[in-house]
Amino acid sequence: MAQNKWEDTVVLGNTAAARLTIDALPGPFRFAPAHTALVMIDMQRDFIEPGGFGASLGNDVSRLAPVVPAAAALIAWCRANGVLVVHTKECHRPDLSDCPPAKLRRGKPSLRIGDVGPMGRLLVAGEPGSDIVAAVAPVAGEIVIDKPGKGMFWATGLHETLQARGITHLVFTGVTTEVCVQTSMREANDRGYDGLLVEDGTESYFPEFKAATLAMIAAQGAIVGWHAPSSAVLGALRGTLPGA
Repeated sequence: MAQNKWEDTVVLGNTAAARLTIDALPGPFRFAPAHTALVMIDMQRDFIEPGGFGASLGNDVSRLAPVVPAAAALIAWCRANGVLVVHTKECHRPDLSDCPPAKLRRGKPSLRIGDVGPMGRLLVAGEPGSDIVAAVAPVAGEIVIDKPGKGMFWATGLHETLQARGITHLVFTGVTTEVCVQTSMREANDRGYDGLLVEDGTESYFPEFKAATLAMIAAQGAIVGWHAPSSAVLGALRGTLPGA
């Protein structure tokens, strides 16, 4: 298990917060939980359960189910200790006015975005398939973002919301690793956030794509960010924070 400790104090504005260090790849990830958000990327029925958009693309959606326990454990700790939680959902307006024609045409799914499937219209806001799976469903006070693109910042206003709350660091879980998760991490990096991806809290329909994404994220001294298993993250949080 990673060795973790309170390293020092970071001061943002008039707020001082203890900073935690956790072993990760490619090196230590340092963050103040008071200025950190847990991000759950697209933990939706449309991607994780049979009958949704992921299945319409011909994918084995059962490959994504193992991320749920790790994500649920992280979200439970964050809720108990006042750490901000952000949920994103990739979905579109019912009239699809925010879905570019190129996105509608992309790939060879058996059903396309907006078509009716077993869980309602695919990737459409308000439909059952767009809901986040029950084990990590949002509760009152958490941020929920409907995003029309792969990344969580495009056309969402999320950056401004996080800045207003003093957030500087992001811990990522969600699906799929190489698409919406990686895109969101890259967008976050461009906006000045430090990000860590929880290895067993993210998954792809293609194991080789997940492995490649982890390697790309941490390459060249964390060019995009860091990654670590949930055991290291939770071990640090539970063993170090007062009252944990």
